[in-house]
Amino acid sequence: MSLTPPTGKLQTAAAGFLAFAMAVTVGTALGFEHIGGFIPCKLCLEQRVPYYIGVPVMLVALTSAALRWPPVITRGLLLTGGLLMLWGLGLGTYHAGVEWGWWAGPTDCGVVAPVESAGSLLDQLNEVVPPACDEAAGRFLGLSFAGWNVVASAILAAVALSGAFKR
Repeated sequence: MSLTPPTGKLQTAAAGFLAFAMAVTVGTALGFEHIGGFIPCKLCLEQRVPYYIGVPVMLVALTSAALRWPPVITRGLLLTGGLLMLWGLGLGTYHAGVEWGWWAGPTDCGVVAPVESAGSLLDQLNEVVPPACDEAAGRFLGLSFAGWNVVASAILAAVALSGAFKR
């Protein structure tokens, strides 16, 4: 297992798939927030960070693979994407565990509502109830958003690491 064997179609496909899938995953979370009205908690927001970093990294990996840059660059970028998704897997697992009550979450978990005007600050604070990290906003097929992030992160990590180490 080395990062120096030549790169080919597998690395190009993996980088392209990962850039697209990471963007769709974080875009879906943003859609639920901005279109669906779900207010993310502190842990929800933290789970997005690996995707925010990963999408541009995978775009560079795709460029590297397409332009036949040295294999160590493409494979190193894919490895970086895999590590980012393993980080995301850890964050999602932690959050899902907090939601299921397996362990305690952070004591400062909540979100600060954006202030539109100082005059209506108290009204806004009364209307917006910050979400708690230990309560899932909803479940689909038995999994919360954090649970689905675990699934997505595991799949994306496997694809990235496969692209980094397979010939």
